[in-house]
Amino acid sequence: MKLTIALNSKVLLAPRTGIGNYVAELAQALQRHPELEMQYFYGAGWRPALAAAAMPGYARWAGAAKRLLPAAYRMRRLLEQRCFDRGARRICPHVYHEPTLWPLDFAGPTVMTVHDLTHIHYPQTQPQDRLKEIERRLPAAVARASRILVDSAYIGAELRQQFGLPPEKVVLAPLACSDIFQPRDERELLPRLQAMGLAYRRFILSVGTLEPRKNLLLTLKAHAGLPPSLRARFPLLVVGMAGWQADELKGALAQAVSAGHVRFAGYLDQADLACVTAAARIMVFPSLYEGFGLPLLEAMASGTPVIASDCASLPEVAAAAATYVHPQDDIALTEQMRRLMEDDVLWAERRGAGLLRSQEFSWTRCATITAEVYRQAANS
Repeated sequence: MKLTIALNSKVLLAPRTGIGNYVAELAQALQRHPELEMQYFYGAGWRPALAAAAMPGYARWAGAAKRLLPAAYRMRRLLEQRCFDRGARRICPHVYHEPTLWPLDFAGPTVMTVHDLTHIHYPQTQPQDRLKEIERRLPAAVARASRILVDSAYIGAELRQQFGLPPEKVVLAPLACSDIFQPRDERELLPRLQAMGLAYRRFILSVGTLEPRKNLLLTLKAHAGLPPSLRARFPLLVVGMAGWQADELKGALAQAVSAGHVRFAGYLDQADLACVTAAARIMVFPSLYEGFGLPLLEAMASGTPVIASDCASLPEVAAAAATYVHPQDDIALTEQMRRLMEDDVLWAERRGAGLLRSQEFSWTRCATITAEVYRQAANS
């Protein structure tokens, strides 16, 4: 029997970051499953086609709505629920898949994807109105869901412990990265790098939304601790859009940029991000908490060695291919950066290990697991 799947794809209207990339890549891989008929919900309406790009001005419009409207999250949810119900009555999906912590009400089987439990471990990194809505709705949503997909075994264990869920309800479906992340030679990347004022394999890369959880302050401090000659040869490139509580980070970042040897690129689209990821000497990712850590996998697939924090899901994802530091040890991070800048033999060994590890992840595998979960949910 062909299954009709309603996938909440509203996140694709915003500039692509972690969950947006997940939805886009998973949906494309699911299209290769002829037994599934995908229908995509975009908040105000439904489409049978996947959105190719973000809605122009969406982030600015959404931010203004949150600032100006009282109870913006609840008001938006009421409107979305009405639009969802109208389309669901027409489409009659067998299963509804919600890729975030915000599932809408649906009379049939619901599949959720829980990427992390940041709101529990780092509530201070969430806007208060958003946090209240998550705390109010998530326990019932988790209890109601037929199946819950998780990106890592680490998050699966957290989820089962936090909500007392049976093991069979939580299914591991590891993420992958887009094929655009791959090794590239200097000649291919030179025009883009020159436009950005960068040199091939002559900069350190930091990728992540500007929010406290990503631990950018540690990266800035560790880079500042390098000898002046190394800082000059290997500037730090910071890539990421502003997130919650970004003011302190913006201030520290502005000081580092004005002092020299640090550059801020802001948000980059996939093409430019793949370019700088493949061209960097090292990717530094000392995040305090991740449900997966997609930038690590993107770097490894691009042939760029990674330094990560030794906590949460990151050792599970990168395994022995990464170099690890404690997320509060800037001295250790400085030292590991220095080693990978100066030791070409070590750098080549780490590069090879990362490439091998990245080949163990694929969206085909993720989609196959997800399709099976849909079938289980439909028959539950």
